[in-house]
Amino acid sequence: MTGDKGTGALLTDYYQLTMLAAYYELELDAPAVFEFSLRRLPPQRAFVVAAGLPLLLDYLETLAFTRADIDWLGATGRFHASFLEALSELRFRGDVDAVPEGTVMFQDEPIVRVTARLPEAQLIESRLINIMHFSTLIASKAARCVLAAGGRNLIDFGMRRAHGAEAALYAARASYLAGFTGTATVAAARLFNVPVFGTMAHSFVEAHAVEADAFANFARSQPDNVTLLIDTYDVIAAAQSVVALAQGGTRVAAVRIDSGDPNQVARDVRRVLDQGGCQAVRIVASSSLDELQIAKLVEQGAPIDAFGVGTRLDVSADAPALDCVYKLQEYAGEPRRKRSPDKATWPGRKQVFRSLDARGQLAGDVVALEGEAQPGTPLLVPVMRDGRRLSPAEPLENARARAAAGLGSLPSTLRKLDGATAYPVTISNRVKALAADVDARI
Repeated sequence: MTGDKGTGALLTDYYQLTMLAAYYELELDAPAVFEFSLRRLPPQRAFVVAAGLPLLLDYLETLAFTRADIDWLGATGRFHASFLEALSELRFRGDVDAVPEGTVMFQDEPIVRVTARLPEAQLIESRLINIMHFSTLIASKAARCVLAAGGRNLIDFGMRRAHGAEAALYAARASYLAGFTGTATVAAARLFNVPVFGTMAHSFVEAHAVEADAFANFARSQPDNVTLLIDTYDVIAAAQSVVALAQGGTRVAAVRIDSGDPNQVARDVRRVLDQGGCQAVRIVASSSLDELQIAKLVEQGAPIDAFGVGTRLDVSADAPALDCVYKLQEYAGEPRRKRSPDKATWPGRKQVFRSLDARGQLAGDVVALEGEAQPGTPLLVPVMRDGRRLSPAEPLENARARAAAGLGSLPSTLRKLDGATAYPVTISNRVKALAADVDARI
């Protein structure tokens, strides 16, 4: 995806190029350290699931300005020819340390650390945030749905409401990583090996004069995937048609309801199916669901086996953005930090150390300087050196397993969908001392 037309080196903010031009003129190209982190969590979030790292590394490995890019920039008349020539030769040759994809993270913790010449590290800011922010946002929303569903299957239905093609694909990938069963987005199956699922539309039923004929024809066309949408007209009558179809020898895997009160409709449909000997036919519910509605349905004991989650997942409706930043922490060997009110950063190259309690649940994190001795497991690991991955991209299943383990390690106070307590993230004394030293020198 990162190599497609429109998503290359020019997919950036204009100020990245103006800064690079100034860096070129001033010969500011010493090593710089930037960190991507969450400044604060939304009120609706107790944690996030870090996602998007392989997509970021793809971008970094292929970053280059094409001749067409350079010619277009030259035609704007805003940049000197010598700078554009230097730009044509720019590649990312830096180092990246990051938490493995699927790791549960909290505010004030670096997720990605980039060490590179200042122009390289600066240029990638906009696209890095673009990739990591969206994938982490959707994975975190999906994780809340997973917690709410209590082991029931979840399918991403959100492509048609996603904010563009790339968003739909990345959302399918991120939701699967976080624990969804699969997606309805076909291209995600091809690109990311995400399992793909689908039923039928109301239009298929409406195209037939008789609803039962629509069910029978669909079953003949898709004998290994008979999931029937039963709420086009009268859901009870449709459920009775499903029973008749099954009693005639057709294997029906599931029915889907997409309107009404899911709890009551599912109960009514379950009763019809069970009375007709169709106990094995599962019920899938959809229609603008989110984690709060899913949790309520589970609490009510609604006989729903799977949930299709669309719009509110792919746009993360309750928290459509994360307050994430990519900030300079060191330049030319000297620590740097931002001191703006409510937006101050901690200086230096940092590491996150995580401790678990005796039950294997998260007990607390410490943000410390790289190389500082702290109890717990360090989370950031080397993933790229000199612009090249240290190992092939790991299978998405690995990140999916890591996310499942992370969610499983959340204490009950962090598993709440509303009113979760804050997780303890401690800033080490050496980091605080370094900040005071930087402030004194400024």
